[in-house]
Amino acid sequence: MSIDFSLDAEPRSDLGKGASRRLRRTGRVPAILYGAGVDPENISLDHNKIRNDLENEAFYSHILTVNLKGKKQKVILRDLQRHPAKPVILHVDFLRISDDQEISIHVPLHFIGEDVCHGVKMEGGQISHQLTEVEVTCLPKNIPEYIEVDLTELKIGDSVHLTEMKLPEGVILTALTHGEGHDQQVVNVHATKVVAEEPTDAPVAPESDEDKPAEDE
Repeated sequence: MSIDFSLDAEPRSDLGKGASRRLRRTGRVPAILYGAGVDPENISLDHNKIRNDLENEAFYSHILTVNLKGKKQKVILRDLQRHPAKPVILHVDFLRISDDQEISIHVPLHFIGEDVCHGVKMEGGQISHQLTEVEVTCLPKNIPEYIEVDLTELKIGDSVHLTEMKLPEGVILTALTHGEGHDQQVVNVHATKVVAEEPTDAPVAPESDEDKPAEDE
């Protein structure tokens, strides 16, 4: 992983909704660190810094570093609350990780070959994405930034399911550990729907002499 995300955090002891509102007014975001057999820690982060980081897709599937009281902690983003109407981050949850313990994390899918897909380019079909991300389980060192799905050879009627995806070494799809019936479709190519045109009004036949009203004598 080439990108390094590092966040400077400050401890917070003033809790509750009122305290969180006051904190946000100072440009900070309330957050929490938990997991790895250690007591949870309530922290705050610089709002603009984390908002900018969240614009990078990689932030959601990378190992992050939280610097707190001179100590660096490895974490992943576990939950995020945004304001429903404003570009404001309300709260962030981070899960601590251990190098030797597997974790589950959502990873984005990158679809390649869409512009040269056989079913689209040669047959005039369309691509439908059923999933845009998948949950994977792996050791922290094996977390992929994204997973590629190649659509180049797909024809109309073809699809890709979870069991057909190529995964990096040491990575498994969490859904497939739940037994049969979880092999979801990821993407498919289908024929373009033809919209039937409304029939135009039939031309009006010219009136015959019999249909014309009699002229006044």
